[in-house]
Amino acid sequence: MRKGDRLKEKIIKKEQIGKWLEKLGKDYEIWAPVKKNGLVSFYPIQSAKEIYFDFLNSKKTPKDLFFPQSEVLLSFPKEEVGKEVKTILQKPRIIFAIRPCDAKSLALLDQVFDSEDYQDPYYVERREGILLVGLACTHPQQSCFCTSVGGGPFEKAHLDLVMADLGDGKYFVEALTQLGEGLMQRDDSLQDVQEKDREKLAKTKEEAEEKVKSKLVTKGLEKKLDKIFDSPLWDRVHQRCLGCGICTYLCSTCHCFALLDEKDKARVKRIRNWDSCMFPEFTVEASGHNPRISNRERMRQRVMHKFNYFVERYGETACVGCGRCIQSCPVNIDIREIIEEIRNE
Repeated sequence: MRKGDRLKEKIIKKEQIGKWLEKLGKDYEIWAPVKKNGLVSFYPIQSAKEIYFDFLNSKKTPKDLFFPQSEVLLSFPKEEVGKEVKTILQKPRIIFAIRPCDAKSLALLDQVFDSEDYQDPYYVERREGILLVGLACTHPQQSCFCTSVGGGPFEKAHLDLVMADLGDGKYFVEALTQLGEGLMQRDDSLQDVQEKDREKLAKTKEEAEEKVKSKLVTKGLEKKLDKIFDSPLWDRVHQRCLGCGICTYLCSTCHCFALLDEKDKARVKRIRNWDSCMFPEFTVEASGHNPRISNRERMRQRVMHKFNYFVERYGETACVGCGRCIQSCPVNIDIREIIEEIRNE
């Protein structure tokens, strides 16, 4: 397809999405936001009727489709040498209606689990062949601050195809990769884009960006953190923390894990579970010594990892501004306030 070809942009009506996904479902396993028990998370769907479009963001990040909260790495009879458990996907997957911030978080996890230095075979196997169909964020929440960490409610990076709700039963669809173009071409009922549609898209994008009220300065934050490692600031910011770990479990970029071995009468399993740097046992050494003995050290580690260590290693902040940690903290700790305190220290 030639650069600039308008076939990359189409309009689809909401009632047509079901037929489009039905065609895609013949070759792809489709995961989309579904509302269950009052919470929105990503599940495999059989029909577009299952999709919950009116969500602000999913409660849980889609990262556990690639890096599960718990997974068996090895399983074998006790008398045999272990073999890796393979996770063979029956069909390639489409993650449908993923928010731009979550798409960016997967790109950050790629640097950890699929780099030149290290490839995690379990993550890589799930990640390969995945197509990301984004849904632009027309109603950012009060806790969102994606524009402060290099993102935006209509950000297109890391997506194969992006959709935007124009508010009148129509979605503006734009293919961003050749694979995205292939998905678009599966349905010949998509309509041509009119100039009024582009005008509506531009206005909707502008309004969405204006709704992101939090404006933080994160550039150069890693250098400031180098200077305040032993600052009394950490005595203040950790005081309310309960160490529950919800901020890390709902974070779309946190990737700490622990390995456990379990056995019964017949088999041995090696299991990988999510872990959290906010848990007291996370850094307990074999000797019993714990270098992060209090919430002070653990809170500092969480902030340093996201805004200093990750930046130094990968050149990007390990935070996408989704606001999940702000929304769900039981004692109302706000990472935005901590960032402001660091800048003013």
